[in-house]
Amino acid sequence: MKLAMIGLGKMGANMTKRLLRSGHEVVAFDMSEQARTALHTEGAEVVSTLGEVVQALESPRTVWLMLPAGDPTEKTIVQLAEILAEGDVVVDGGNSNYLGAAPAARHLAARGIHFIDAGVSGGIWGLDNGYCLMVGGEKQAVSTVEPVFRSLAPEGGYAHVGPVGAGHFVKMVHNGIEYGLMQSYAEGFELLAAADELDLDLHEIASIWRYGSVVRSWLLDLAERALAPGSGFEHVEGVIVDSGEGRWTIDEAVKRGVPAPVMAASLFARFSSRDLNPVGARLVAALRNQFGGHAVVTDTEAQSPPATPPAAG
Repeated sequence: MKLAMIGLGKMGANMTKRLLRSGHEVVAFDMSEQARTALHTEGAEVVSTLGEVVQALESPRTVWLMLPAGDPTEKTIVQLAEILAEGDVVVDGGNSNYLGAAPAARHLAARGIHFIDAGVSGGIWGLDNGYCLMVGGEKQAVSTVEPVFRSLAPEGGYAHVGPVGAGHFVKMVHNGIEYGLMQSYAEGFELLAAADELDLDLHEIASIWRYGSVVRSWLLDLAERALAPGSGFEHVEGVIVDSGEGRWTIDEAVKRGVPAPVMAASLFARFSSRDLNPVGARLVAALRNQFGGHAVVTDTEAQSPPATPPAAG
């Protein structure tokens, strides 16, 4: 099958390579000439404009977007709506908010163009191991692109999960679960590290837990790699960013009245990681000093100034 891949970052580039290895023809486009050149050496047909993308494909065309969520994806969909033809298919495989799927589908449908939202998981390992694909859209459109889905996914790793919006909704919840799993491992290994008197080898523990333990998983496999001697773990800063999907997950949980305390706590832990001296913690320390005379730690030394009683009256 011949299709276009728009967006040749880490995910888009590796997905293009996997499709080429599976015998598909790929027209590759990215604003970066370097990214285009790299895929050309892999056998992709590279172009430098969206217009050339359309010209390089025969109808019905399939155009797959692997772009940052928000404006980059939305603006590209609007541009494609102007130059694609009836019967063509646009696939959004980025980490887009599922709420944007229906408006995108309506905009394209006005011109007879189909829309598919595909949640994609697999990271940098997907090139060799395959990508888990959670696909939303009309059955007819999904059937058209199914050979591509089956080439990208490992055996059993692809499903048409529902109508437009379902793919990105399922991927959103998937990422919320991912947040919780990683935070649980993080807290456990932090507790292990705090037991100084036991001199525990965190890498060894991560390694043995991978065999027979009920907490074994691919994330634990990756933890074992991260904690291995020589991995550089000691140089990693504990600042954790979030892509936005964790926030969307919690928003949905609140709107639907579904308790999600683990995922919420893991998201808030990421927020906390970005401020090494948060106002809230400083205020708690100051309040303890005010009501109980408890020691506070300043930026120079620990001290215990007398508490100032509140003014009378």
